[in-house]
Amino acid sequence: MSEPQGPTQRTRVVREPDRGVYDRETAYRILDEAFLCHVGFVVDGQPFVIPTSFGRREDSLYIHGSAASRMLRQLKQAVPVCVTVTLLDGLVLARSVFNHSMNYRSVVILGKATLVDNPEEKLAALRILSEHIIPSRWDDARQPNERELKGTSVLRLPIEEFSAKVRTGPPIDDEEDYAFPTWAGVIPLEMTVGKAIHDPRMDPAHAVPEYVGNYSRKRD
Repeated sequence: MSEPQGPTQRTRVVREPDRGVYDRETAYRILDEAFLCHVGFVVDGQPFVIPTSFGRREDSLYIHGSAASRMLRQLKQAVPVCVTVTLLDGLVLARSVFNHSMNYRSVVILGKATLVDNPEEKLAALRILSEHIIPSRWDDARQPNERELKGTSVLRLPIEEFSAKVRTGPPIDDEEDYAFPTWAGVIPLEMTVGKAIHDPRMDPAHAVPEYVGNYSRKRD
């Protein structure tokens, strides 16, 4: 899974090509840590970009939503899509405003998403989506009923044509700017998890599950 995959003409990183990464292990680590993806598609010449949750199993990405949504109606037809995911790790302050940057990890996937119509795969995909957001929750909550399943569409996107882009480290200034008298460096950014808040209608004697109390987005 960690073997590099050659970029296609469409996925080759053009700007800052040294930041391009094409191995699945790197791309999958980014996907597995992120919450949201943005799905881009075109309807009658009008581009749309929709944020949505997702989940991954092996070399497939699953997305879901209301069966009545514009995105799901269009993607059922297997139209071309672009899925992007970005993790922001830091603000990079250079000596020159022009050279300010960000440390980040991102993935772009191109392909055609198709409707998951097999009931068993659809239910399994919804579990993958749930477990991606909060592991162990699926078995601890009520399962989807027939009405909910009917009103939900799930799409599968093969992870075949993709690339990742990663920036790490300190600012990169023009050589003559290193003597400029201003602070330069990185402000690290990370997602933090607060203390769980009880639903006011829940029995106060109900203990917070371990998977909630120890929740983290970091992936091993």
